[in-house]
Amino acid sequence: MAGWIHSATGPMTTHFWGPVANWGLGLSGAYDAVTYGPEVINERMSATQVVYSALFMRFAWQVQPRNYILFACHGFNVSAQANQVRRWGEHVMDIDKEQGPAKIKDLSMIGGGALAGIGAILLARRPIQNAMLSSSAPGFVQKVAAYDAGPFYIHFWAPNFKWALSINNFLDWERPVEKISLSMNSALTLTGLLFCRWSFVITPVNYSLFFVNMALWTTSGYHLARKVKHEYL
Repeated sequence: MAGWIHSATGPMTTHFWGPVANWGLGLSGAYDAVTYGPEVINERMSATQVVYSALFMRFAWQVQPRNYILFACHGFNVSAQANQVRRWGEHVMDIDKEQGPAKIKDLSMIGGGALAGIGAILLARRPIQNAMLSSSAPGFVQKVAAYDAGPFYIHFWAPNFKWALSINNFLDWERPVEKISLSMNSALTLTGLLFCRWSFVITPVNYSLFFVNMALWTTSGYHLARKVKHEYL
């Protein structure tokens, strides 16, 4: 037990508490599913989290030290948020049989486009990277291609896809406060704060992860403050 407590990913380190905070994302999805009706679901945010957490499962496996807690929490979040999207879809079909299919199709096209884009990048990654690493390429280009947290590695794409969460927060800037999830925005704010620190203690150090989490905790904190003010102040 003492060895685990003081290990590289034990509870004395950010490698433990950052991923633990991420459990709040999946738990908030599960909590909202059993506590609230489907009419308050933010389908765009839940769908975004499905893709985001799938990418971070790969990130957790590749980062050093390898983080099984982070891997597990994002696997759980994929399931929890996919369930929320399912509940939203069934609700839309029940209350709006004319426009419901179109709304579901629009969300599916956005998600499918994101997955198709990621797939295309994966297919083209090696040929483009090899061309940039060739001796005929400028030195700066070679450094970008070889950088461990650069655009040819999951260390770049998982953190930068997290910008989609903050973009969703901006799109929801004037979302009715009754439809704001207290649990989800609490989890997003906390994970953003802790991952600002975590980005500097992993290998490789990830500056893009720092900036994306700064944006996440500030935008989620804004919605959290709106909800708390409405409900408790």
